[in-house]
Amino acid sequence: MYVSEAARLGVAKLTRTAKRRLRHPSGELRDKRARAIVAETMAVPRAQRHRDAALAELRRLPVVQHDRPLTRGECEGGHRPCPFVSCRHHLFLDASSKGSIKLNFPDLEVEAMTESCSLDVADRGGATPERVGEVMNLTRERVRQLTVKAAAAIAENLNAMNGAKD
Repeated sequence: MYVSEAARLGVAKLTRTAKRRLRHPSGELRDKRARAIVAETMAVPRAQRHRDAALAELRRLPVVQHDRPLTRGECEGGHRPCPFVSCRHHLFLDASSKGSIKLNFPDLEVEAMTESCSLDVADRGGATPERVGEVMNLTRERVRQLTVKAAAAIAENLNAMNGAKD
């Protein structure tokens, strides 16, 4: 496999066999790009060591405790946009039950958000699907789908509650 083939195939890390093919029978690498690809694959362990050293340095830093609001009453008059991204009502990110994290606004910093708390949006009352989509970074159609799904879940729970009373 020549370097141009590796680049065409988008190969970032080469196997030993591919590295052998990049070499001339005399043992020299065939061209400059081949040397760059081999150097890149050899640099991965070095990058991991740097990452581990940076993590160790972060672990040595003291943990700063913030007075995070615990109730809506404490949060209501707080600084906006809300700096507490880990709050379950913050609009910047969503965490799934499986542990994955989704950034709702990957192109914005927290300070640049116009709305940061879902409770502030709810306190203002009803909103159009366009406004909800803008706040949640969703399309109007996706907001409609979620509304239909939520209404069906509410109706199902009401039917179950009515059935339990009888």
